[in-house]
Amino acid sequence: MSAKRSQILLVIGALALFVLLYIAPKAAPAAQQKEESHAPAAVSTNATLDVYAGTAAKNLDPVKKQQFDKLIAAKSYDSLTTFWDRFKRPDLASVYVEEKAKQANTADIWYKAGNRYYYAVQFSQDKTEIPVLYQCAMRCFNKTLALDPKNTDAKIMLASCYVEGTQSPMEGISKLKEVEKTDSNNVKLQLTFAFFSVKSGQLDKAISRFKKVIEIDSNYIEAYLHLADAYERQSNTAMTIEMLQKYSARTNDVTARLEIEKYIKQLKEQH
Repeated sequence: MSAKRSQILLVIGALALFVLLYIAPKAAPAAQQKEESHAPAAVSTNATLDVYAGTAAKNLDPVKKQQFDKLIAAKSYDSLTTFWDRFKRPDLASVYVEEKAKQANTADIWYKAGNRYYYAVQFSQDKTEIPVLYQCAMRCFNKTLALDPKNTDAKIMLASCYVEGTQSPMEGISKLKEVEKTDSNNVKLQLTFAFFSVKSGQLDKAISRFKKVIEIDSNYIEAYLHLADAYERQSNTAMTIEMLQKYSARTNDVTARLEIEKYIKQLKEQH
């Protein structure tokens, strides 16, 4: 990746963290990308993280292991979630969010559990775990939809799992298009399409989707940053600068504005 691309992504990462963490498709860590990518999995409803959880528990020091065992015995799922979050293991924390969902059995908590599994993918250091995380997420999103069939966010997230974590990516795209038929002005839907387009190198389609986001919600100014990134990938410096200027003119973040102005200056000097 060029120094320029790294810098613009740094700006985007700092200013649009919610989008990058909670909407954008996940990319494997650089070291992992050099190896063979994880194989997409066939859809399964029985996937679990038992093997990974068992290994992690065995590796705890005696004091922490005793604390963990007490929480397990008490079925204190909120505390178990916090326990693994503290150790930076969101994958294992997700297990106990799902356990809580089994107890409460509400659409909201099942959706939360699905999100936890889905977003844990980007933090996983074990490529064999990634397909399992997607499978667990899909199970939870399906449970959400069984209780709340009109939950658009769950439909979008389930579709994203199909695209990123199964052997049937086009089934995911079809699910997204079904949502678009009835809710084309859904920002999350348009962003999901846009990020998948970026990931597949279809930059013109991505640009069109990011522009659609701005049409739907003119206050969603982070879309300008993603447009800048897309134009940068196309080596379109003029449009990159224009999008950055539009973001800078709208943001109230003084630090962000200064960083963008520095970057624009660099772009102009290099051209």
